[in-house]
Amino acid sequence: MAIVDWVIVAVYFLLSFGVAAYYSKRAGKDTSEFFLSGRNLPWWLAGTSMVATTFAADTPLAVTELVAQNGIAGNWLWWNFLFGSMFTVFFFARLWRRAGVITDVEFIELRYSGKPASFLRGFRALYLGLFINTVVIGWVNVAMASILVGMFDISPEEVRYYVFAAMAFVAIYSALAGLWGVAVTDVLQFLIAMTGSLVLAIVVLRLPQVGGVAGLKSQLPESVFRFTPEIYSGVGTVAYEGVLTLSVSSFIAYIFIQWWAAWYPGAEPGGGGYVAQRMMSARDEKHSLLATLWFTIAHFCLRPWPWILVGLASLVLYPELDLADKKLGYVYAMRDFLPVGLKGLLVAAFFAAYMSTVATQLNWGTSYIVNDFYRRFVRTTASEKHYVLASRLATLMLMIASVLVTLVIQTISGAWQFVIESGAGLGLVLILRFFWWRINAWSEVSATVTPFLVYAYLKGYTSITFPDSLFYIVGVTSVVWILITFLTSPVDEQHLIRFYRRVHPGGMGWRKVANQVPEVRDNTEFSWLFLDWICGVILVYSVLFGVGKTILGEPLLGGALLGLGLVAGGVIYWDLSRRGWGEVTGPDP
Repeated sequence: MAIVDWVIVAVYFLLSFGVAAYYSKRAGKDTSEFFLSGRNLPWWLAGTSMVATTFAADTPLAVTELVAQNGIAGNWLWWNFLFGSMFTVFFFARLWRRAGVITDVEFIELRYSGKPASFLRGFRALYLGLFINTVVIGWVNVAMASILVGMFDISPEEVRYYVFAAMAFVAIYSALAGLWGVAVTDVLQFLIAMTGSLVLAIVVLRLPQVGGVAGLKSQLPESVFRFTPEIYSGVGTVAYEGVLTLSVSSFIAYIFIQWWAAWYPGAEPGGGGYVAQRMMSARDEKHSLLATLWFTIAHFCLRPWPWILVGLASLVLYPELDLADKKLGYVYAMRDFLPVGLKGLLVAAFFAAYMSTVATQLNWGTSYIVNDFYRRFVRTTASEKHYVLASRLATLMLMIASVLVTLVIQTISGAWQFVIESGAGLGLVLILRFFWWRINAWSEVSATVTPFLVYAYLKGYTSITFPDSLFYIVGVTSVVWILITFLTSPVDEQHLIRFYRRVHPGGMGWRKVANQVPEVRDNTEFSWLFLDWICGVILVYSVLFGVGKTILGEPLLGGALLGLGLVAGGVIYWDLSRRGWGEVTGPDP
């Protein structure tokens, strides 16, 4: 890289730190400011912050690898999460904002009562805040290290020091700025990351050896450009060159089971984690819904195509790469073909993607450790300034723990499959706890533990593999938690009434409780929410595929799909406007 490239990278780091310094005083007021921005984020800021968080350093590489292995259709491995994301938009975004808690783990004691609820809250605070969080950060660190190795030819031993230095920088500005600084920096980082991705796609497509979209189509198999996977009966072996192939059972598991049944960070059924954190930090229920809707549209529609185009071009530019190294085609394209200035922009873009993810993970994980463990069980009566200081120290300690995990994370393979399988069956409980009074803490405890046991049995004594394993894990887990629910005592009646007054979940599942509080009006209208959900799915897939078809030289079909998406979006806007965006008037909880 030339001097001007390094200047661009340095300016980016200075801007990020400047935002942190600006918001440091505001973040120090109390834990609500530090973790939830005082519940005052506008929808566009909260939603963009969610998108930036899911745009990690490894995301373009992962998409490049999916395209290289299975064509454009390979992206269905994450496109299928749309069903759950859109479900969260219409069924849960307003409820999370209405709950008035700081974390989704704190919600456990709002919804359940007694010692089981306290145990579950403390366990999930440490399980998510320490274990899952450090694994995710470690995985992102490893991805960033592979980018720097491919870009600068740094040795694997030396590169970790650069990554750890970047992580220390992120930890310092996260500890200073709280969620306000993290969210504002996320917007800056997202704009830089998307600009860099778009610039790289344009530069690579214009290369003579690629020849634009027409050149790609002439040099690559037609199957690579299919948008949908090939489905086969499951009898015998079927292979299609360059396209995702799924058995009927695997297709059903991906499309109809995984999104509601399996827990996965960032795609939790019913919302959760940093997505719930952003919903709870929104100004009101309307902003919470709009933030999540904007996140879902941007996540699936704005981001993928620049990455997909570079992934396709890398197949032409680097045909010699082994299958395991295909993802590095994205990095090599940056290294080999970007001119001075743009190369620095792309390096800054990757640091932006990396830092937005790590900053959120640190703030989110710290919220569990401080709010749901330290404040709840260790130091219960300290001042707000004490808890803010504890949060800043916990952020730095979480950074150190993540560094230690990163040193061994390279030995972990298939981590994402393990997380999905070990959380399969829990998702339905996370959904129904909002809509059925009979769910209790033991329901969630049993649904948390059972998947681990079934997973261990399947791996040790059968040949059943992912995603077919979801049928067995979800089935057994569902039977267990339903039995446990009816064999254990329900949540205390007065506790349920307080929850219903505060959250107004509505629906038939709460009729027993609603009859005791007739003054709480049920304006949920589930039939219209389901219509909004279906239209939301049509909106996103129509725009996603409409943009893709237009880029790939089919403007008529692309335009028709975009028109369908516009109609679906119009139906959503009409319904939400008609119902006043479903807000419940009254004092903020």
